[in-house]
Amino acid sequence: MGQTEQTEEHEDGGGESTFTVIVAAVANLGIALAKAVAGVISGSSAMLSEAAHSVADTVTELLLLTALKRSEKPADEDHPLGYGPERYIWAMLAAVATFVGGAVFSLYDGIHTLVAGEDLGDPLVSYIVLAVAFVLEGYSLRTGLKQARGEAARFRAPFRVYFRRTPDTAVKAVVMEDSAALVGLVLAAGGLLGGQLTGSGVWDGLASLLIGLLLLFVAWVLGRSNAEFLIGRPLPKPMRDRIRAELLAVEHIEAVLELTTLVQGPREALVAAKVDFRDASTAAQIEWACERAEERLREAFPGIGRVYLDPTPGYAQRRDEGLNPWP
Repeated sequence: MGQTEQTEEHEDGGGESTFTVIVAAVANLGIALAKAVAGVISGSSAMLSEAAHSVADTVTELLLLTALKRSEKPADEDHPLGYGPERYIWAMLAAVATFVGGAVFSLYDGIHTLVAGEDLGDPLVSYIVLAVAFVLEGYSLRTGLKQARGEAARFRAPFRVYFRRTPDTAVKAVVMEDSAALVGLVLAAGGLLGGQLTGSGVWDGLASLLIGLLLLFVAWVLGRSNAEFLIGRPLPKPMRDRIRAELLAVEHIEAVLELTTLVQGPREALVAAKVDFRDASTAAQIEWACERAEERLREAFPGIGRVYLDPTPGYAQRRDEGLNPWP
């Protein structure tokens, strides 16, 4: 696949992720306002927790949009490997926003309600808002799942495996947060119904606590995923094995002594390898072997953006020269 085709695929994927995040942001902003009004009218702590949840999700989406835009900047002299990893910094901040803006407020409000109690108002408005929010969050979740399933099919991977390992943490954040939002809406409705039937605010407080714990879990999963990519995650083992096989299939290459891969973004990876070339190969043959190896790798995996091959003496040569052999 040529460089132009790779660029077009990258831009198409990036545009799809941006649309998914924008849909989630618009839905969450409207829902947050409606929940806040309903929470004030009904006096429900669970509704106020849900409002905080939606506000946190809106902030998260804005941070994810920033991540998508900044990571698309082309490589330059100061950043020769590009800006791809910057998306994980902003996505990490989005996970922190979910923790601080949603989980902490929900846990505090739930504990306060259990300790101090609350005066229950008319829950009708809250029920209406919850129903509308469920539809909007469901649409947003459908958009995120559609993209994630499409990506999984493109990589020929089971959806669960792809979703757990995907480097597109923006879409992963949208799917997880929308899923948590739907569960949170059910919990909030349960708290309202329990309070309406028993006249006690305990149910509402418990619902708020459960919403807070749910958001803690989401923030932890997203934070861990982004931390792994910031530290440096290699390509999956089946892909690394395929890369070794593609390199060994090139004429004049006898062994791959060391292989290093690094995920730099959802559709971009770096490959570096120490390669033992045939001793009888000329300098020109080695140069063209490197070119053919790079072409094979990019045809097999269009997401590989950079390939660095280091001609290195093999085990026998290093032994003969008295050098430490490769393990």
